[in-house]
Amino acid sequence: MKQKAVKPVSNACPCGSGKTLETCCAPYIRGELLAADAETLMRSRYTAYTQNQEAYLRASWDERTCPKEQITHEEPTQWLGLEVRKHVPGGDEATVEFVARYKIAGKAYRLHEISRFVRYEGRWYYVDGRFPAK
Repeated sequence: MKQKAVKPVSNACPCGSGKTLETCCAPYIRGELLAADAETLMRSRYTAYTQNQEAYLRASWDERTCPKEQITHEEPTQWLGLEVRKHVPGGDEATVEFVARYKIAGKAYRLHEISRFVRYEGRWYYVDGRFPAK
């Protein structure tokens, strides 16, 4: 009788970098490292969403635009993947275009955003995002 191969439990970082969570986004989420650029911050924020890390999402969001209401989803969310399409650095400002896919209660969603980031005193923060024209 032929046995099915057992699929190993993945410890890949949810951001899709190809690295492990421990060597990629976890040190940022734990506050051990600061993101060197906007794309790194964006990837770590995506990973924080996959782990419901509300505190990190707030700490990495520009306080002038951070919402008062809860950031993470109340409903159980299955995060399916992240595609970074473009990172445009510009000194202390940058943009990152990405597509994040997820499911809530079996319904699939796709978030395509161009996010704006700023750097204050050497630290990057998410400011806001807009949806690209179709």
